[in-house]
Amino acid sequence: MENDEFYMIRCLELAKLGKLEVAPNPMVGCVIVYNGEIVAEGYHKKFGGPHAEVNAFAQLSDLVPLHLCDIYVNLEPCSHYGKTPPCSDLIIAKKPKRVIIGMLDPNHKVAGKGIKKLMEAGINVSMGTLELECKLLNKKFIKAHTTLLPYVTLKWAETKNGFMARAKYDSSHAKISDPKNDPFVHQLRGTHQSILVGAATVNKDNPRLDVRHAKGSSPIKIVLSATLSLDLSKDLFKEGKTLVYNQLKSEIIDKYELIKLEHFSLLNILKDLAARDIHSVLVEGGPLVLDSFISQKLWDEAIIIKSSAEWTDGIKAPWLGIPSYEEIIRNNDTIKYFKPA
Repeated sequence: MENDEFYMIRCLELAKLGKLEVAPNPMVGCVIVYNGEIVAEGYHKKFGGPHAEVNAFAQLSDLVPLHLCDIYVNLEPCSHYGKTPPCSDLIIAKKPKRVIIGMLDPNHKVAGKGIKKLMEAGINVSMGTLELECKLLNKKFIKAHTTLLPYVTLKWAETKNGFMARAKYDSSHAKISDPKNDPFVHQLRGTHQSILVGAATVNKDNPRLDVRHAKGSSPIKIVLSATLSLDLSKDLFKEGKTLVYNQLKSEIIDKYELIKLEHFSLLNILKDLAARDIHSVLVEGGPLVLDSFISQKLWDEAIIIKSSAEWTDGIKAPWLGIPSYEEIIRNNDTIKYFKPA
């Protein structure tokens, strides 16, 4: 069992290498072991590309007796045709000694069918090695497939005394967190498929909502504007893809799409995003948007950058209680992590 955990840890390390490119697919690593030594390994590198098992087998020497090898994978091998053939069929064709799997695939197209195929083919299958760690790695993928809703992360910056925005009568702009911490924020954007704000944030702040100070692709931009009180000449509409949820009309115009919802609500917006295979949403909206997610309990995680700066007045940030974890970053700014009670 200890050896199984050792090799599963390596699977998870490999899987993480695909975190910026594989969504909406899960992060998966694969390790092939012969006589106590890793002889090949691979991971799912990019959405639409070969899966982890395929990449691992491609690294395997013909001199290695595969029927004496153990195969480790953190997620159940797929059993259906998608953008690539089923990995379970590939493993069966290779006839390894044993397959060690971290967790079941929550996708209803797989959900135990891959394991069943392997066992029916006479392959020894072990299930549940480091299952908790495997589930934590793919928490966004799991949430989308078990609830048909995306994983929602709230993010904002606030001053030391709890202000997150200037007062309505104050038109000045002042960055709360230290600019040297921008790479952290942009890395966070790069690990989410989409980023969401309200129309007021777009009109007032003119944000780009892209990834510039870290590796990763810019997320799909989501704007909430029930009455389309939105300046469509703002910067975020010039690059990338933007979805605008509203109550007036549906229309596709070059780089953005207007989506009309008869029943305009956060829940229905999240359902529509999940139906579009968007499994994760980073909410960087203003106080009203954030308060709505919090009051409706439609969030999974919150990340707050607490600045060492203080303001004399402004709009107070939401209060979430005691963080589950916190760390000090540049210039005494603190990152606080929260989970729903």
